[in-house]
Parts: sequence; structure tokens; C-alpha cells
Amino acid sequence: MELTTVWFVLIAVLWTGYFVLEGFDFGVGILLPFLGGDEGERRVIVKTIGPVWDGNEVWLLVAGGATFAAFPEWYATLFSGFYLPLFLILLALIVRGVALEYRNKSDSTKGWDRAFFWGSLGPAVLWGVAFANMVRGVPLDAEHEFTGTLLTLLNPFALLGGAATLLLFTLHGAIFLALRTTGELRQGAIRIARTLAPLTIFVVMAFLIAADGGKPVWWAAVVLAAAGLAGALVATLRGRDGWAFAASAVAIIAVVAALFTGLWPNVLPALDPANSLTVINAASTPYTLTVMTWVAAIFTPVVLAYQAWTYWVFRRRLTGVG
Repeated sequence: MELTTVWFVLIAVLWTGYFVLEGFDFGVGILLPFLGGDEGERRVIVKTIGPVWDGNEVWLLVAGGATFAAFPEWYATLFSGFYLPLFLILLALIVRGVALEYRNKSDSTKGWDRAFFWGSLGPAVLWGVAFANMVRGVPLDAEHEFTGTLLTLLNPFALLGGAATLLLFTLHGAIFLALRTTGELRQGAIRIARTLAPLTIFVVMAFLIAADGGKPVWWAAVVLAAAGLAGALVATLRGRDGWAFAASAVAIIAVVAALFTGLWPNVLPALDPANSLTVINAASTPYTLTVMTWVAAIFTPVVLAYQAWTYWVFRRRLTGVG
């Protein structure tokens, strides 16, 4: 297998890990004002992600770094053309992180809770908008420079993608809260998951079908996404929180797989196919990719083992009191 293909797959895996793990973080933040009836319950909701949220964001840093090193042309075009949406995502993540760190150090938590909510809602929508544009294609010139505007990125298909990721992450967060809490908090999370699941299935399937990847592997990923969401609903209805979370994670994995399968062999398609960025014309030198592969082979298992250990240590449910 060519190293360009290997790194395209590895970057897809990194984004998958980020969306699976950070997805329920976003969902928890979005649901905070709807589930947290009092300060004690809100404190418990925040505690469910307290030990892991910053570790989850490492996946984003590594995905960005890997893209910069393996496909510098992709990185440069993406971050220049999508500058404003990516800046807003970065700003939201900063606000969210500050809110999580300082809410327990302040006499009043209302302002921090609002920051946590908006800092979770913004990226949950904007990541969908960004990836929808990547799959659909954007206006690039012969030098691979983005020639559109912000309004170009806010097209109906991209907004549908934003709605899909918003619902997907919110459902994932509700199922996570059902898995990690007890009592009224758990029951409230289950009710929200039951309500959101049918709408999420409809919107996510509408988005993926509109994307029309057209490849057998892409259709397999779409079917798996539908099965994962349906399985999450069934497991939630039966009170099987662990299975519901696993099914929800499978759905996110399948959605990301469908998006990257739809991209291949491009990394950023242009409306004029002649100007598209591909795994070939966007890639680093073979020497750079070889060195990166050795580094990834050595350190990736260590990082995965450490993060798995963290989740194992903080696996117990939290009671519904502060």
C-alpha cells in the first residue's frame, strides 16, 4: 500500500477517534441546560466528562498535525479557505475549555455554563458544515487557492451536514449520560435519547444520501450508520446503556468512514475537477511520510493504551447529587 494511502486512512482514523470521543463531550455540553435542573445535577453532568474531555481533544491536535505533515497542500488550502469557520471552532473550544476549568472556582456558575453550552454547540454544527463542504467540493483555482466566500460555505448541503452532526453528537451525549449517571439524571437522558434518535436517523441518512458517494464501500458505510443509529435506539428502549453507547459510536465511525470514502482519492475536491487536491498532489515527500510512519507505529499504541486506562479508571456511574 502506498504511504499516501496509509496516511489518508490514518488521518480518517484520527478524525473518527475525535468525533467518537469529543462527540459525547459536545453532546453533554449541549444538554447541560436541559438536563441540569439544579446546581447539583449540573455539577454531576460536568463531572461525567471532567477526567477525559481534555484528553479527547488530543485527537484533534494529532489529526491537524498529521494533516500538516502528511498533506501540507491540503492543510494550507483548508485552513486558508475555511479560515473563519475554523477560527470560530477554535474560539469555541477555548471558551469551552475555560468554562470547564473555572466553573468550580467561581461563586456563580451560570455564565460558565452558558459558555460551556455555546462552546459545545458551535463546533458540533461547524464540523458538519466543514466536512460537508469538503465532500461536496469547493471553488479552487489552478493554484489550489480557495476562491469562494463565507456564504459559499453556508450552502444548503453544508447546513444539512451541520444539522446532522449536531443531532448525532447530541444523541451520543445523551446516551453517554445515561451510561454514566443514575436516578433522575439517567431517566432524563434516556427520554432525550428516545426523542432524538428517530430525528437523528432521518437527518443523518438524508445528509449521507445527498452526499452520494456512489461507491460500494460508501454504501456499506451508510447502511452501517443506519444500523448503528437504529441499534442505539433499540438498546436505549431496552435500557441497555452500554450497548446503546457502542451502537452510537459505531454510527459515528460509519458516518466518518462514509465521508472519507466519498473523498478518496481526493483530499479536497474542487468544483472544477482539474483543480482538485488529491492524495498525490497534496502529499509530502516519501522520506517525510516514511519517518512519520515509524513515529506513528511506535507512539500510537502508547497513547491508545493510556487513554483506554483513563476510561477504565473513571468508568463508574455518578449519582445524581452534587
